Amino acid sequence: MKINIAIKALTALAHETRLTIFRVLVQAGESGVAAGQLAKELNIPNATLSFHLKELTNAELVTARQEGRFIYYSANFETMNALLGYLTENCCAGVPCSPVDVCCDEKIS
Repeated sequence: MKINIAIKALTALAHETRLTIFRVLVQAGESGVAAGQLAKELNIPNATLSFHLKELTNAELVTARQEGRFIYYSANFETMNALLGYLTENCCAGVPCSPVDVCCDEKIS
């Protein structure tokens, strides 16, 4: 991943509402969530949701697909994994890190 793409993705995620939307979409998996359902679940006006989804889509973190009258949004796991890889590629001075078994034991708020 090039640095400019990483910056674009991190900038998009550096907003509370967009980060919340992205986390919900990651939890939903590849099937995604309909825009209306997402707005209702997060109690966000449709226009506000549309703005934030546009920003996440422009950063290639979210994809959209139309099914009938509904638009479903999904996390772009390829971009997410590339970003995580970019952020950790020089971890531990290039030496493979030992597995961390406590990262998932604690709830992150």
